[in-house]
Amino acid sequence: MIVCDSGPVSVAMAEAHQAVAFQFTITPEGIDLRLSYQALTQIYLSGLRSWKKRISRMRNRVIKGVYPASPSSWLFVVIAILATMYMRSDPSMGLIAKIQEHLPVSSLSLSVQGQTMLSVLVFSTLLWLSLILTLRFCLKLLLSYHRWMFEQHGHISTTTKVWVTLVRLLSGRKPLLYSYQTSLPCLPVPPIKDTLERYLESVRPLLSGPGFQRMTVLAAQFENSLGNRLQRYLKLKALWATNYVSDWWEEYIYLRGRGPIMVNSNYYGMDFLYVTPTPIQAARAGNTITALLLYRRKVNSEQLTPSRVPGTVIPLCAAQCERMFNTTRTPGEETDVLQHWQDSEFVTVYHRGRYFRLWVYKAGRLLSPREIEYQIQRILDDPSPPGPGEDRLGALTAGNRVPWCAVRKQYFSSGVNKRSLDCIERAAFFVTLDDEEQGMMGEDPVGNLDRYAKSLLHGKCYDRWFDKSFSVVVYKNGKNGLNAEHSWADAPTVAHLWEFTLATDAFQLGYTEDGHCKGEVEHSLPPPQRLTWDIPVEVQEQVSISLSVAQALADDVDCHVFPFRDFGKGRIKKLKISPDAFIQLALQLAYYRDRKTFCLTYEASMTRLFREGRTETVRSCSNEGCAFVKAVESGEGPEHCRRLFRLAAEKHQNLYRLAMTGSGIDRHLFCLYVVSKYLGVESPFLTEVLSEPWRLSTSQTPVQQLELFDMKNHPDFISLGGGFGPVADDGYGVSYIIVGEDMINYHVSCKHSFSETDSHRFGAQISRALLDLLSVLTPAKTENSQAQDKKQQ
Repeated sequence: MIVCDSGPVSVAMAEAHQAVAFQFTITPEGIDLRLSYQALTQIYLSGLRSWKKRISRMRNRVIKGVYPASPSSWLFVVIAILATMYMRSDPSMGLIAKIQEHLPVSSLSLSVQGQTMLSVLVFSTLLWLSLILTLRFCLKLLLSYHRWMFEQHGHISTTTKVWVTLVRLLSGRKPLLYSYQTSLPCLPVPPIKDTLERYLESVRPLLSGPGFQRMTVLAAQFENSLGNRLQRYLKLKALWATNYVSDWWEEYIYLRGRGPIMVNSNYYGMDFLYVTPTPIQAARAGNTITALLLYRRKVNSEQLTPSRVPGTVIPLCAAQCERMFNTTRTPGEETDVLQHWQDSEFVTVYHRGRYFRLWVYKAGRLLSPREIEYQIQRILDDPSPPGPGEDRLGALTAGNRVPWCAVRKQYFSSGVNKRSLDCIERAAFFVTLDDEEQGMMGEDPVGNLDRYAKSLLHGKCYDRWFDKSFSVVVYKNGKNGLNAEHSWADAPTVAHLWEFTLATDAFQLGYTEDGHCKGEVEHSLPPPQRLTWDIPVEVQEQVSISLSVAQALADDVDCHVFPFRDFGKGRIKKLKISPDAFIQLALQLAYYRDRKTFCLTYEASMTRLFREGRTETVRSCSNEGCAFVKAVESGEGPEHCRRLFRLAAEKHQNLYRLAMTGSGIDRHLFCLYVVSKYLGVESPFLTEVLSEPWRLSTSQTPVQQLELFDMKNHPDFISLGGGFGPVADDGYGVSYIIVGEDMINYHVSCKHSFSETDSHRFGAQISRALLDLLSVLTPAKTENSQAQDKKQQ
């Protein structure tokens, strides 16, 4: 505060964790300067941490830049060239002499021997760089080979064996997280003829004879007229862009959506099914926040092991990890924008209608789990009430995007509101301390699991910040979970983060005997900073409108979560069948029994074998699958059903492989549609294809880090996986996770407003279908085999 002509003037500068570094007072006698050495030390150490991170990033850039070689290989090349020259041989075939001729001798003032040495260094460096580019090109060619995926299990060709050996040799010993990025191939544009043929094959079981004939004519007209023109533009984009799908997919599927992202786009992840590591809310929050920040440290330093196709050496694209932390989605009039910051030293915490900024670093040091628990407990114990309009402010992120954009621009672009909103948006992530208790508990464990899922999916519609890349929820009884925004990454990336968090929390950080976090507490830590707001009546009115929109959407969602314990992938694999194909065919059977018809089915597959790859659709409802379902329902003989099942499972596996290797249907047609819109031309075929509803949308949550979980010694630490809302108003959303050898966890969602769908009924149909499939595929034992079994017993 500055007061003119009336006594002293006091100015506070440079806040570091709410500590004033120095103050000066202007008096008639002059300026009185007072320094706070403690605050200055904290600023110095924070700056030191930042410089260490910069140096680490520079080091990693060098290592990635020369991959698959190593920086030390340059020295090897130089020594090899010098050794060859020492033996009176010129490995450069005269190039070193040419380089020496063009050296600026007069300005360098070097002896002849010095000029020769400099020429050798220049030639060696050029040779080294050429070798790096050659190795990288070779690795890219090797990673473009996908025939291995189509070979039968246990029947690997000689070509594939040689290919695996070469990939191992060129991959290096310790690649960084992003080392493979420049070596990954680009996603190819499939021939338009192939895509149209596969599309027509996928809709054949869903259309009547005349309907299929009409669609065949539309496809032929599109291919012979507009299709090839759009294809040329798409190929041009594929030559120019890193990935011809991902930027348009992110923008048009996610960021341009003007409806609520809560339920419609965001998804959730759950805690352990049977175990809660501690019942103390603050302690669970302390370990969870610490584990997430340890993961962020691994991402920033690129020490996280690159993800690979399970059971192989084939790397997957890691680009989605870049915007995992310090990221938020900001609303716009026509399209939202993803904002990402390089670093953040705090998280934002919501509790009982109040927002707090919690610093997780002090003087460049990450707080211990016990210190974060201490700070969280301070927030829980804070009796202050929320400010006017503060408690339900988060509803703005749960409602429609355009009103949120208008309010943000008018009321949150300056002053105290902007400063507080910046604290939320620039935070590493968002944390909600929920007053409810959740989990599979009490007298109604099934109902409680369903309520747990709904709580994570939408909460109270105002106690999550749905725009953040992810929000962590910690409940009163120690259960936790997360809600993730979808535009920046897909579920496997978030699942990898959450697996690490749960495993680190339970097995590495751990708790004391009385349930508190481990570590020491520095009681001089400044308390968490309460965010302040100035919320006018106009904003409060819009908050109420957004909340009513979000609440109607949340009330309409019907969720059912259930663990299927009768058998798991162990039993399925004994039948020499892909577990995913088995589950997908069970879903087809369940849906047919539930709705008495087949439907267009979406199964998410990844395209991360390619640079910046995201997802592709596997159209799981196939001719072969429908034939099998009809055979089962009509009571055909078991041998006939088994034969049809094998054909259907192989077909599904082939569709999945095609999707993973860039030969899917839907992303190609989507991009052709976007090109047509840019050109201002209409395609009846593309318009109809992209308006078809996905009444059964499915996704498998992969278990990626088995080494983190000791299922033998800790069998109760089973993940529940996660789920999402229904894609179609008259359809189902089904997520499943295959846990261990003997369990499959399911998350089913639909809408109450459509009377013909019911998540509990469909869940029961899934369980019944799984058992019926196993019965069909397990041949009845003969009297001789039964006698032999009794003899063995």
